[in-house]
Amino acid sequence: MIGYVTLGTNDFAKAADFYDALLGSIGANRFMDMDTFVAWAVDPGKPMICISKPFDGNEATVGNGSMTAVAMDSQDKVDAFHQKAMDLGASDEGAPGLRGDGFYGAYFRDLDGNKLCAFTIVS
Repeated sequence: MIGYVTLGTNDFAKAADFYDALLGSIGANRFMDMDTFVAWAVDPGKPMICISKPFDGNEATVGNGSMTAVAMDSQDKVDAFHQKAMDLGASDEGAPGLRGDGFYGAYFRDLDGNKLCAFTIVS
C-alpha cells in the first residue's frame, strides 16, 4: 500500500552517506538519484525510503508524531539494523526488544532527527 516515504534533510550529502550505509546493510540500493532527492529500494516494486531537501526551500523539520517503520524478517536483523544506525551516529529512541504481543522493535533518530523503527512480528 505504501510506495515510499520521504524524509527531509538539511545536510543532503551527510544524509545520503548515512542512508547509503544503513539501507545498504539490508540490501537496498539507490533507485533514484538526483541533486535534491535520493530513493533507496531493495526492489523497484517494493516500498522506498527517500531523502529530499524541502521543495519550498525552507529548512527541513521533524514531524512531531511521524515515524517511518522498516520491516525486517528476524529479531537479529532488527538488532543489527539498530546497531548500524547507532554506529553511523543516529540517536537511540528505544533499544531492541518486545513491545506488546508479538511485536519486536527498535527505535532511533537519524542525523536530521527523523524517527525510524526497525521491527519484526514474532510468534
